[in-house]
Amino acid sequence: MRIPSLAMIPGFCELPLPIIQLSLAAVLKCGQSFRWSAFPLHVTTVDASTPTHEYRLCLRDRVVCLRQTPNFLFYRSVFPKQLSPTQQAVKETETLAWLRDYFQLEVDLVELYDQWSARDAVFDNLRSRFSGIRMLRQDPWENLISFICSSNNNISRITKMVQSLCKQYSTPLLSLPPPHETTEEQQCQSYHPFPSPSALAAPEVVGTLRSLGFGYRASFIQRTAKMLVDTHGHTSLSSLEASEEWLMTLRDLTTDEAREELLKFMGVGRKVADCVLLMSMDKKDVIPVDTHVHQIAIKHYGFPSSSSAKAKASMTPKLYEKINVKLVNVWGNYAGWAHSVLFTADLKSFSSYGLPSTSRVEARGNITVLPTPPLTPSPSKLKRKRHPEVSLSPAQPETDTATADVVEALGVRQLHNDLNLEPSLADRVKRRRRVAAVA
Repeated sequence: MRIPSLAMIPGFCELPLPIIQLSLAAVLKCGQSFRWSAFPLHVTTVDASTPTHEYRLCLRDRVVCLRQTPNFLFYRSVFPKQLSPTQQAVKETETLAWLRDYFQLEVDLVELYDQWSARDAVFDNLRSRFSGIRMLRQDPWENLISFICSSNNNISRITKMVQSLCKQYSTPLLSLPPPHETTEEQQCQSYHPFPSPSALAAPEVVGTLRSLGFGYRASFIQRTAKMLVDTHGHTSLSSLEASEEWLMTLRDLTTDEAREELLKFMGVGRKVADCVLLMSMDKKDVIPVDTHVHQIAIKHYGFPSSSSAKAKASMTPKLYEKINVKLVNVWGNYAGWAHSVLFTADLKSFSSYGLPSTSRVEARGNITVLPTPPLTPSPSKLKRKRHPEVSLSPAQPETDTATADVVEALGVRQLHNDLNLEPSLADRVKRRRRVAAVA
């Protein structure tokens, strides 16, 4: 029997898709992509079949809006100009094709979860809370620049940087009010596509990005863009520039060949290159690694430890490769996908994800409740200083959110260590000594 859908959502098309195959609340906020905006909806009924959030992303020619219930994904496209119903239907067909490609919906995620659970007890312990986490298939150019921004950074600040980059270097496509507001101009938000390589290649880009708080990454971004434009040009018969089309061709190379090309760019080391290979180059078995991942491999996956504390802090190419091979042996051909689940589970912003709210459980009984996405600060709500753009002055990295290199949080720490209130042995000894002294 077909599950009833919410076709009555005005303007939205529906796609039957269980949340165990795709959880927007997790996938769009776990450090893979940094331009999705999440809007809470005004839900007045206690009903799991009602979406609780709308997610939006600006592409080159449209803004894609998504909502989700436990069994359906709802989507619509907004364009700069009004379309006829026939034109809109054609465009929504294009949007559906983009969604299938972007979320890689041809991959059965439940089957992969079953395989990983059978191979790995650590994963098996997490799967019920962190279902529906799959790897995005992103635009290689945007993915490359986003992860150059990720160096020594955290998800929140990377998000601000990427959004600031778009506002500074791409013309707004259109403006939309939040989904629960009216169309009054003062309530609208501008949506900017990701800037092209030619927009970031000029020398003056470095100074502007530094003023926006990009630091040393400013030079990496400009020089990478210039290298692409100088080598491959910026004219094209399609909507992409020639250099962007060339990056797309790296998908057809072997992992080693594609990595070699990526390592030629400024600000791209093995970690960043592997993030791009995994998230936009179809290299599903690649796992980005750093010293933190080394410790996770030691703690959870039997990787031999070093007796030298100094050695633990030094990530050599040989050690990097050994860790990668070890974890691929644990998870198999889709090892990169598996690691994204463990990465998400390790983020502090996801510490309550998948845990039912008492009040909602009592109200809904056995009805499936959609998890609430972790909050990412909206640049429009941040305090502004000298410039109209978001202030991105250097800040202390959030130790719990790690960097978005997808390398900073592989594996699983004890998710609730901070809830362990039992006194340590040393504390008990000190307490007995104090009592004895008083006596």
